[in-house]
Amino acid sequence: MIKAEAKRLGFFACGISKARFLEEEAKHLEDWLKSGKHGSVSYMENHFDKRLDPTLLVSGAKSVISLLYSYYPHELQKQKEAPVISKYAYGEDYHFVLKDKMKTLMSFINKEIGEVNGRAFTDSAPVLDKKWAELSGIAWRGKHSNMLTKQTSFFFIGELIIDLELDCDKPMNSYCGTCTLCIDACPTQAITEACVVDGSKCISYFTVELKEAIPEDMKGMFQNRIFGCDICQDVCPHNRKPVFHNEERFLPHPDLLEMSKEDWHEITEDVFKKLFNKSAVKRTEFKGLKRNLDFIK
Repeated sequence: MIKAEAKRLGFFACGISKARFLEEEAKHLEDWLKSGKHGSVSYMENHFDKRLDPTLLVSGAKSVISLLYSYYPHELQKQKEAPVISKYAYGEDYHFVLKDKMKTLMSFINKEIGEVNGRAFTDSAPVLDKKWAELSGIAWRGKHSNMLTKQTSFFFIGELIIDLELDCDKPMNSYCGTCTLCIDACPTQAITEACVVDGSKCISYFTVELKEAIPEDMKGMFQNRIFGCDICQDVCPHNRKPVFHNEERFLPHPDLLEMSKEDWHEITEDVFKKLFNKSAVKRTEFKGLKRNLDFIK
């Protein structure tokens, strides 16, 4: 019943896992942080215990409902020489879209099943979204460290952590095989080994998270990317026929896809506000986007 309602709300996959302490992830997370692979994203160091134990986020938590929501657009940027933004940032910030849908799902659970305590999460709290998606059987961790299904990796992950005990699904096997296209395609060599990304070398980190100047030794490596990076996903064989989204709130401003190289480099703050009124691109602010544009000149 929960999965049927999730599908009705637009989630293309829904799986369930047991809420428990993720003992197997503790050392991996600790080592990743100690090696500085999170760069200057210091908030990743916070709430270490909460990242591993959902019962610290929801008292009495028994189940994690993991959900996938596609963001692959029907139309891409049309000007070949134009600077590129990640597909996930075309429309409204996904945090708001997914939270609204998951709150609707939570209301449905309370109405149909009874009073259930729980919270909705999507990439904005200390939750290991990828691990829960893996344990719930709806995706596996690709060698680029993004989660994958047989159809796509262009999706957002959300979860409901609730105090209701549900039947659990089995984890999904990996279908990456011997393929290393994503590792080979990364221009900054941020994918240091299968399933491990040095975030401090990732184009997404430089163009979204980094607040200081971009290191000069990265010059010429961004392949025209100015907000995020889809290179490792674009080359993945599982994305040959992606799952297109049907979410009106993810549709871009009509002018965005038509912008030329000149339009981008001459962008004003007023145009920035018009194009990205509700978009995740606002995270960089106008000055951050201008910094990124200047860097790829």
